[in-house]
Formats: sequence, C-alpha cells, structure tokens
Amino acid sequence: MSQLLWQPTPEQIAASNMTAFMQYVNRKYQLFIQDYNQLYQWSIDRPADFWAAMWEFGGVIFSRPYSRVVTDLDKMPGARWFLDARLNFAQNLLRYRDEQTALIFQGEGRPAEKISYAGLYDLVSRTARALEALGVKQGDRVVGFMPNMIQTVVAMLAATSLGAIWSSCSPDFGIKGVLDRFGQIAPKVLFTADGYFYGGKVFDSLERVRGLLPELPSIEKVVVVPYAQPEPDLCALPGAVLWEDFLAPHPAGEMEFVQLPFDHPLYIMYSSGTTGIPKCIVHGAGGTLIQHLKELLLHTDLKRSDTIFYYTTCGWMMWNWLVSSLAVGATVVLYDGSPFHPHPGALFEMAEKQGITVFGTSAKYLAAVEKEGVRPGKQYDLSALRAVLSTGSPLSIESFYYVYREIKPDLQLASISGGTDIISCFALGNPTGPVYAGQLQCRGLGMKVEAFDEQGRSVLGQKGELVCTMPFPSMPLGFWNDPEGKKYRAAYFDYYPNVWRHGDYVEITPQNGVIIYGRSDATLNPGGVRIGTAEIYRQVETLPEVLDSIVVGQDWQGDVRVILFVKLAPGVELTEELQHKIRRTIRENTTPRHVPAKILTVPDIPYTINGKKVELAVRNVIHGQPVLNQDALANPEALAYFAGRTELES
Repeated sequence: MSQLLWQPTPEQIAASNMTAFMQYVNRKYQLFIQDYNQLYQWSIDRPADFWAAMWEFGGVIFSRPYSRVVTDLDKMPGARWFLDARLNFAQNLLRYRDEQTALIFQGEGRPAEKISYAGLYDLVSRTARALEALGVKQGDRVVGFMPNMIQTVVAMLAATSLGAIWSSCSPDFGIKGVLDRFGQIAPKVLFTADGYFYGGKVFDSLERVRGLLPELPSIEKVVVVPYAQPEPDLCALPGAVLWEDFLAPHPAGEMEFVQLPFDHPLYIMYSSGTTGIPKCIVHGAGGTLIQHLKELLLHTDLKRSDTIFYYTTCGWMMWNWLVSSLAVGATVVLYDGSPFHPHPGALFEMAEKQGITVFGTSAKYLAAVEKEGVRPGKQYDLSALRAVLSTGSPLSIESFYYVYREIKPDLQLASISGGTDIISCFALGNPTGPVYAGQLQCRGLGMKVEAFDEQGRSVLGQKGELVCTMPFPSMPLGFWNDPEGKKYRAAYFDYYPNVWRHGDYVEITPQNGVIIYGRSDATLNPGGVRIGTAEIYRQVETLPEVLDSIVVGQDWQGDVRVILFVKLAPGVELTEELQHKIRRTIRENTTPRHVPAKILTVPDIPYTINGKKVELAVRNVIHGQPVLNQDALANPEALAYFAGRTELES
C-alpha cells in the first residue's frame, strides 16, 4: 500500500470548487453525491448530464444555446457534442476586463512585465483588427515561432477571435523541425520574436525565419516582436513588420468575436515526431474550452485569487492548458528561459517574488533540483504556494517525498497525465482527496479510463494498457490532411475497436488512483513479462551517483534483454561496486526481471524538446536503425553516445 502523504482539511474541502460543483449537481439533479468517487462514477454513468452541468458551472459564454449535449455516444470516434451551439474561444478567455493582473511575463535575466485584464483585452482587440486588415478569416492558420511571452498569448487570442486556427512551435526548434510542422498546414501569418534567451546566452530567431520563408510560400506576413534587441534589423525578411508598426493603425475597441460551432477547429498540435513526420492533431474550440474549465476549476481548484505558473514552451500542450486559466480570471505567469539560470532555484525564487499559488513543472525538473540540493521551502518564502503540479513523465516516489520534505508539507501534489492527443488529462489532481506516494490522485471527471490486460479485459490493481472506453469532448476533431480519418483511427482505435488506446502502461489502484509505468510502446518484455520503464527509473535515480538514466530492451538471442544507460555525477566512475549497488537497488525494490543485463555509461541522455526521454530512439540506435526526425530532440547529438557500442555485441 502506498504511503499517505497529504490530505486536505475539512475547511479546504468545504471551500473547494469541487465541493461547490458537487453541491450544484446535487441540487440540479436531486442527487446525494457525498465524495469524489461517487461524483466520478456519476460523471461516467451519466455523461450528458455531467457535461451539461460543467457547461453551466463553468459559465461557458455562447451566442446560441445547444440543442442537445451529445449524439452517437456509442461511437468512438463519431460522437458529437453540444449540437447547434455557437461560441468563440477567445471571448471565453477575455470575459474579464478589470485591472487585475492577467499575465506576468518573466524572461530570463529580465525585469517582469505585467498586463491587466483590461489591457489584455485592448491589446488583443488591436491585434485582431490588424489581422483582419490582412484578410485573416475563419479557418486560416496563424502560427507562432515565439518564446512564452505576452505577445504570444495576444496573437493566439486575436487569431482565434476571428475563427482562425492557431499553431505554435517554440523557437528552439531547428528549421527542419518547424517545416515538418508548419509545412503541413500552410499558414497565412507568422508571428516571431527576433530572438530568445537561454542559459545566459542570446539566440537569433530571424536567421531561422529567413531559412523558413522560402519553404512556406503560403505566409503573407511576418510580424516580429523585438525581444533580444530593441530594434531588430528586418532587411533580410522582405515584407516583415515590427509588432508596434503592425498594430499602429488600429486603435483598441470593442471586439466582435466570430461565433462558431462547438467543434470549430481551434488549435493544431503536433505529436513529438521522433519516429517520423509529426502528426498534425486538430482540436476543437468547444471541447478544449470545456475540458480545460473542468480541469482548472475542479481538479486544480483554480480561482480568481490564484496565481498559476507552468514551466513550458509554446510547443507543448501545457502552454495551451495554462493560457486557458484566463477563462477563470486567475493571474497567469509566463516564463521563458532556462529553469536553472542563473542558479538551480531560479523558478522557486520567481514563485516567491510573484506569490505563485499553483506551481507547475515536469517530473524531470523536480528530480533535477533534488539532485542539485535545492531546498525550496527553506531557501524561499513559499507561503502562498498551495499546489504543485507535475507532468511530462511519471513522477518517481522519491520526488513525491522530496516535494513534501523540501518544498512544503501542506500542499496538494498533483501528478497529472494525458497528452497533446487530448490537449488535457486522463488522470490528475483532486483537491478534496488524499495524495499517496507514487500515485496520480484520480481519473478525470467524465473520462472513463480503464486498464486493459492483454486479453482486453478491464483490470484493477494490475498493470495494463491505459484506455478510455467512452467519448469525451476534447477528443481530436481529426488529423490535418486526413479527410477520411484513416490516420486518426490508426493512431488510437485500431488496437481495440471503439476504444481509445493511449499508449501508456498503467495500474488503477485500490485507492482509485493511477500509477503510470511508462509508455507501453517502450515497455520492456524480457522473457515475455511486461515491465514499465518508470519502474526502473524510480530505483536508479534515487542513487546519488546517478544523475539520469535511460533503459531500453535489446533484441538478444530470440528474447529481449534489459540495457540500462546511466549518466553519472561528476567524478563518479561506473565501478563493479557501483554496478552491483544499482542492480541490488533494482532487485530489492522490484523483481529479478527488472535487473539490467548490461549497465553502460553515457555523457548525456536524449530528450524531446518537451522534456520526455526517447527510449524508442535509443532502441533504434542500438539496433542500427535510423532515427527519422532528430529535430524533435532537444539534444540530438546525445544519440551518438549509444551507437556502435561494442559492449552490446556480447
């Protein structure tokens, strides 16, 4: 049984949005729901009632009401939500027009910039008019090659207010990585900054944009935001215009938000693309909005009084998720730069300065600051902090203990899991429920999440494939340039007909929590026994000698053997004694099958730009197979450390 680490007080439970929603549902439907487990069961037993209640509780702004909540609920894909409704996504995020701070932008090594909700509305209105003057209209694609800054949010809101589709890449993508994405969707307008800062260095973006434009003939205008320097030279970009010059002819004023169907395309997101050209995943405005309202209001307990932060780039879905916090009226903190510059505690220092109440980051970051010896609760005033969110990869049990030991003993630690595919979560936090070490607190309301064994049977307390057996509003509308839906169906529905197979290897626990064991396509299979990679990482990365690791299966003599690569702390060597310690730690805390056949050192571990380990890419390298899209990696040069390893020949 996992150790109980935290539970909310009766006062915290009573004051939560989740409790308010439960009371609302009880009044509306004459029910007697008493706790989260009962609420969850009702939400999957009566999905039409649940989502209708969420529409009202979330205060969705619309110009025409829906005639029916859902049709074809037995079809996946195929269900349709909130028929005949008309709304606009940006209008829902710009519902507040007061002087409360809407956005705080903290660039690396720069003073913070702030804009109020009233100021944000005015700036978006000017940008929307400028786009409209260019002829941007419903269905056009507007893209950002931008740092995570205020102007990026403004450009997205302006584009979507007109019914255009927004898509973005972070500026650390190489030219090929950007073309693999934007090249598929024929954008009309490109927003970019002149450069960005990372780790104390300045990087030029305009040189990359110059390389992109000949390959993107659909782009009619490039809008450049000065950031790295006050007056960037645009001579090499014919037709480009500076941000202020773009807005200059257009005064602020009342916005006319284009009213669109619930399932109008809002965002085009991209799969990681480490095994081929990225999939262009199209998400609808209504589904994204109502799902984010549910997750922010109920599962994150977000209120207007909160200040929410997530460490993310504009190329990761957590940016889209974070920005939806504007619909709740909270203050949103945007950060651009290295989380370790000028020192490992930089983000916690910012949390103190800005009074952050909800702090979001990756599992990799929490493990790294622990290795660096950061003790945030002792080094910084985190009295405002009430929740830490973690995603990107499974959060180790040790990191759970670290959060409560070194950050704050009284806070909600919500490890959350979902993905770009659903622009939201399957499992996440519950402010009214306990936190157990190693477990995500709960399955999301309205998400009929199960674990399937190898026979396709739903199991509890056993490892299995994460599946969702009922439609939900934030399912993709489809993939771009996939008119018959063949690629979309193949991605999620081929394995189990009419069931979403997500690709995670999980367990639903007796506490109704969820444990993530890693990606099921990276699952190890020695002797026919399935092992999640996270089970090994949790053990190895507790050792002070090991900074990071990656584990893969090598095809060997008709079976699979487990190969562990470790990045060691400075000055540490992989001696026989250390290898024995690593194997003993794994064996004592898992099973003999988890113990690696080989342990090898590498100077670095490859990650995607979004901070995910790439086991499949490493597996390809050690088997002499190509890695097709290295532009999706933050450090593609690290793959060379795994190639031609003679130790793997015996």
